Amino acid sequence: MPLVPRSRLIVALDLMDGYEALSIAEKLGGIADAIKVNYPLVLAAGLGIIKDLKKHGNVVADFKVADIPNTNSLICAQAFKAGADAIICHGFAGSDSVKACIGEASKYGCEAYVVTEMSHPGAVEFLQPHAFELVELARRAGASGIIAPATRPERLADIRRHAGNMKILAPGVGAQGGEARRAIEAGADFIIVGRSIYGADDPYEAALEFIEQLRR
Repeated sequence: MPLVPRSRLIVALDLMDGYEALSIAEKLGGIADAIKVNYPLVLAAGLGIIKDLKKHGNVVADFKVADIPNTNSLICAQAFKAGADAIICHGFAGSDSVKACIGEASKYGCEAYVVTEMSHPGAVEFLQPHAFELVELARRAGASGIIAPATRPERLADIRRHAGNMKILAPGVGAQGGEARRAIEAGADFIIVGRSIYGADDPYEAALEFIEQLRR
């Protein structure tokens, strides 16, 4: 199911325990627009964790797929068969590799998002100088949207100007220093928050606080 910005919050469950991840997802009670899973959780709990999390909302498979087209297709197919609503891939592998991900997403009525610039400091070394090219690659390939950093709102704003009407998911809010409201004002459609929610004593209240920040 396509991501629709209602709360504008995506919760990243970068955990190593499937039971803990499911417990947190249940506590969130559908307040977030999606739950994002990465390799640590899938490798620890198995691909079936996606199906289990689907009971609590949309699931984004943040696998940052970056291989030859055939391998990309195989990876994406497994994610979508498991129940993922969207996949995240890298653009630096080239347009054919990105189109392979988008093609699989289309088969399953799902979405594909392309990384343009990541949220950590090292992203400025190689990704940042090519971010606008990656935005254009994503647009030409027909991606549903892109990934841009909430940790650098000025860059996020520049990427938004190049992205047109593509959806933008902005990671790095919370523990990495990104601010929820600034990310939305810079052009993000969704913010991605991980440790500040799943590591909180009350994940639901922590998520609600971020949503209230966006509403204010």
